[in-house]
Amino acid sequence: MVNPVEMEQGDQAEAPLFSPSLQAIPMPGIRRMINTAAGMDDVIHLSIGQPDFPTPQHIVDANIDALREGKTGYTMDAGLPELLSELARYYGERYDRPLTEDNFLVTTGATEAMYLALTATAAPGRQFIVTDPTFLLYAPLIRMNGGEVKVIPTRPEHGHQVDPQEVIDAIGMRTFAIVLNSPSNPSGAVYPRETIEAIVQEAAYRGVYVFADEVYDHILLDEGMEFPSVINCASDLDHVMSVSSFSKTFSMAGFRIGWMISSQGAIKKLRRYHMFTTTVASTPAQWAGVAALQGNMACVDDMNAEYRRRRDRVVELVSETPHLTGYVPQGAFYIFPSLPPHTDATDLSLRMLEETGVCVIPGDAFGDTCSNAIRISFSNSMENIEEAFARMQPWLAKQSF
Repeated sequence: MVNPVEMEQGDQAEAPLFSPSLQAIPMPGIRRMINTAAGMDDVIHLSIGQPDFPTPQHIVDANIDALREGKTGYTMDAGLPELLSELARYYGERYDRPLTEDNFLVTTGATEAMYLALTATAAPGRQFIVTDPTFLLYAPLIRMNGGEVKVIPTRPEHGHQVDPQEVIDAIGMRTFAIVLNSPSNPSGAVYPRETIEAIVQEAAYRGVYVFADEVYDHILLDEGMEFPSVINCASDLDHVMSVSSFSKTFSMAGFRIGWMISSQGAIKKLRRYHMFTTTVASTPAQWAGVAALQGNMACVDDMNAEYRRRRDRVVELVSETPHLTGYVPQGAFYIFPSLPPHTDATDLSLRMLEETGVCVIPGDAFGDTCSNAIRISFSNSMENIEEAFARMQPWLAKQSF
């Protein structure tokens, strides 16, 4: 389990200033590794969780044009009307279901969208089912608001696919919601349609919500693959919520534009909460988002083609690396290979960083059941990936497990 934030002696005197709920927020393993690497020379990052491609020029131009044209004031609290209209059009066509602007809320990145969804609903007595491993955001937000987390482990030998029957069997009297992340960070698993349908249909029957982090929804690494969202797998939107953003799809991480899709009633309530958090997302960046949705998607296809090429090579390199056991991830730009059982991946990752200059993220950053795994990002050039493994492989061959 990820350790809670550790307070230094000098911090104890200030502890009463802060809510005890802050103790539910862990020191992120990702930040720990990157902070260590920041003081070193000649580091190759297989740790970064953002695209390494430049933002497409037409999107950059739209952002600059908005600034020059003075489009720098507040938007409507739900988002820029033009962006809401484009989101409704785009996702209505993509998921083949009628969606209106009132089904969307534009947020400051997908992180704020998940923050709103989880902190507005987590409360004492409410249980949330979360898969493991998964992105580090969900469990702390649930716990800091008094909710309970029930973990469903996934298995590396199955490519970290979730078993829908395990999720369904875990639903109990206190279960309030299920949190899904597909394509997954850190595993790259993409849950098939039958898995999503089974979970959302049973959840709706039992009165349980499904919150889906679908921020990697366009980064699909198998040819011809279609993305099954909770939005097009549910009969209605009353018990589902999808979160996504422009960050990964269009290499717009710093623009901080995300959104949630849900029923009009849920969006109306969360709009009020949103007004008391970030109020509105960046106006020029929302105009850039309009350009992204209206423009040619060839830029996305080109990025995905390169991710696919890197994925295929990384799978080969992992299979050739002593003591690493991998699989074939289907989405995002990560693989989550396992080390021998009972290996402390945090200790190993820190030593490998110090001795080889290769930075990866240890598995305990992503849950309780995968402390012997490491997350490898292939959001880096092929040249750097090859060099990183050239350093890792002989180093790992010398380790005793």
